[in-house]
Amino acid sequence: MQMLSRNPAAAYRRVELDARIEASNPAELTRICLEEAIAALGQALLALERTPDAVPREALARAQTITLWLARSVSPEHPLRASLVTFYGGLANQIAGNFVRARAEEIARVRGDLGDLLAAAG
Repeated sequence: MQMLSRNPAAAYRRVELDARIEASNPAELTRICLEEAIAALGQALLALERTPDAVPREALARAQTITLWLARSVSPEHPLRASLVTFYGGLANQIAGNFVRARAEEIARVRGDLGDLLAAAG
């Protein structure tokens, strides 16, 4: 409980996210995951602007975890299953490549790819 009192904004954000997840159907859950991965990569880019030599591991790990979950959770009946699994898996690998030396341009490109998918999902 002490952790929540140190960062009330994060606690409220987490509660809001949990509520959205609970109330969502599979398509909405995918949308939430895409939004969260995009936000995490945005946080990584902001962290790199502040301290270019420090790898924003927490934000990158969050984005990678989400993209891996997306790759593993594509419905077997989805007509684009193979393509989506390859797409999400490739993005997860690109994110992982930034754990040793973060490259803002690559992170921004991955973020843009996820944004394009989110926009296409409507």
